Amino acid sequence: MPTVTLRFSPMAEHVRTARLVAVSVARRAGFGEDQLDEIRIAIGEACARAVAGGVLAAPSGPPVSLVDMELCDDHDRLDVTVSRCGPDGGPVPDGTSALATADPLSLALMAGMADSSEGTSSAGGVTLSWHLQPVTSETRTF
Repeated sequence: MPTVTLRFSPMAEHVRTARLVAVSVARRAGFGEDQLDEIRIAIGEACARAVAGGVLAAPSGPPVSLVDMELCDDHDRLDVTVSRCGPDGGPVPDGTSALATADPLSLALMAGMADSSEGTSSAGGVTLSWHLQPVTSETRTF
């Protein structure tokens, strides 16, 4: 079960990097282009939500939290957890644990794009899962 962990400052420009990493892991695991689009959109929403919570917690100066994305490829399934952590990788410092008020549209979009989604207790994070769909000759791209 290969695992990739990406930890970044809560800055909007890092969301694109997180999406690229997630799609790269999914592509290497064998996910098709149609699933890659869903993964890209859902990861973008999850990371943007975590970034918004980090920015609201520390509008200036060094970040009091980081965004943590963990991707686990389990041969027929991809699990992605996006949450916030403290600068040392530990818990989010007191007073900064709540993410920005969750946008219901963002949550609905993530739930619609992933095979399963659930909130995690770690700093308002979210875990998204996709099951590998076999690629048939009609859907194969070259």
